Amino acid sequence: MTEKSRSLVRASEIGLWAYCHRAWWLAHVQGAAHQNPQWLERGAEQHILHGERTLWAQRAQRIGLWLFAVALVLLIVATLFHLLF
Repeated sequence: MTEKSRSLVRASEIGLWAYCHRAWWLAHVQGAAHQNPQWLERGAEQHILHGERTLWAQRAQRIGLWLFAVALVLLIVATLFHLLF
């Protein structure tokens, strides 16, 4: 493990350490394999899905803000047009 990778602490590592210090030490210091790798794989897949959904929600929010801004500009233009003519 390089010095740079040691400085990065993931939430899952904190959770593992809080749950069982020994399990954390075995996995990250001794390099021991996890007893249930399918569980870890499923968790990684769920994190990927959550990340994709979060990105979609952020994009939808940005699109909504742009549409609101366009609607506001159109409302202002329509109001000015109605007042002038």
